[in-house]
Amino acid sequence: MDQSLEQRIRERAYEIWSNGGCLEGQADQHWLAAEREILVASTTALVREKAPQKKRAPAQRNKTANPLKAAS
Repeated sequence: MDQSLEQRIRERAYEIWSNGGCLEGQADQHWLAAEREILVASTTALVREKAPQKKRAPAQRNKTANPLKAAS
């Protein structure tokens, strides 16, 4: 796991623990909740980034007879 990602999860888990009254014995639940929050936020940010645009194929020309040639 990326160290900066792990550090963000650790800090968020600590916030969850302290906001919950600093109760012991729930470290796993705090870690998983923090991990879920951080990963969802990271994934959402990636999705919001603009994906590279594919080049469009040139429009195909109509293969019917040219009306200007028919008039001459």
